Amino acid sequence: MEGPELESSLLTQPWASVCFGKSAFLAKASFRDTGYILLISDLSSVWYESADAEAVRQRSKELNKRLTVHVSSFLHRLRNLVCPLLTGEPDTATSFSCHRTASGLKVHMKSDLSGLPLYWDFHCCPAPVSRHLVRPLIRMSLALQYQVQELTSLLIQKDAEIEDYRESGATLSRGEEGSVSGSLPERSSSPSAWRATRGSRLSPLR
Repeated sequence: MEGPELESSLLTQPWASVCFGKSAFLAKASFRDTGYILLISDLSSVWYESADAEAVRQRSKELNKRLTVHVSSFLHRLRNLVCPLLTGEPDTATSFSCHRTASGLKVHMKSDLSGLPLYWDFHCCPAPVSRHLVRPLIRMSLALQYQVQELTSLLIQKDAEIEDYRESGATLSRGEEGSVSGSLPERSSSPSAWRATRGSRLSPLR
């Protein structure tokens, strides 16, 4: 998965509250064997990095001269370190810090791999707030509004059904969801009355 498809997968990811050192942000990420995309925001600005496998390989060599690992394995390790942070369960052996630069936001990560120190820097550049934050929020708001309309229509329909029961002479039992009790016609000439119980078949009153 590359390019637009990787970016599209990022848009479906939820935002997570994270801390890089003492700084709090919202972040989300998408990792694949072919690269990753990271999105960070402080609600006033948005920073973004997209790195393909070749960029990851070159940066890994610069930062981790003692490590010799295939780029797909390195990306897998990055994902295993970043994703727990996004789910609120960070690796205690991994530390993150960040600082703002003239060109954007730099997030430094320190961990280990196969007993050797592992370093990584995310170089995030400014990204359009409207594209990555405002527009998705508007789409989500519209989706929730549609769900409210659907639920409202369903409640109106259920109210109409309840009114039909009442007009037919049935009475609703308070506290019983979806259960209706009332007088039912006698069967043949037997004086036995019948009642309906929720979750069971009709049984005669004795």
